[in-house]
Amino acid sequence: MKLKSVLFAASLLAANACWSVGLLEKEIYFSEADIQAQVEKSGTMQKSYGNGMIVVAFIEPPKIQLGNPEGKAALSARIKVSLLGNPPIPVDVQGTSGLRYDDNAKAFFLENPVANSVQSQALSRESEPMARQAITQLMTAYFRSKPVYVLREDGSLQEKAARWLLRSIRIEPGRVAAVLSPA
Repeated sequence: MKLKSVLFAASLLAANACWSVGLLEKEIYFSEADIQAQVEKSGTMQKSYGNGMIVVAFIEPPKIQLGNPEGKAALSARIKVSLLGNPPIPVDVQGTSGLRYDDNAKAFFLENPVANSVQSQALSRESEPMARQAITQLMTAYFRSKPVYVLREDGSLQEKAARWLLRSIRIEPGRVAAVLSPA
């Protein structure tokens, strides 16, 4: 009985030592193509702000580029903007976003997207700040409700291991690296 207790205590100490030096951690990767495929499945979205004063809608799902700028996701999209009931104007948008992991959903979401550049021949200079704010709000709503990568229970061994606790996320050029460890 005493031997079992000693062995159990020793195994706990060994497991703790392995965990603290990172031996039980698992690093998983998913690519820009994986994220883009999920965004394509998510489709488009339209939002109205200021009692219909401005309506913004994705013409097509946004394009994602990882790691440029470093540690961020670059976003590009074609968006229709309608100001004060006027016909929609096509606008090219460039932006950036971070990434977050939702443990309950076991999914990754783009976080805090910002429209850095709003360009259109038909959009007046005076309307740009209002359009940029509405487009940023549209992107925030879109990426808050639509995950860019979901870990499946029936997925690969890598995805099953990923259902552990997330320790860190890195956005690298072309991919995301997530470091996980057991609870």
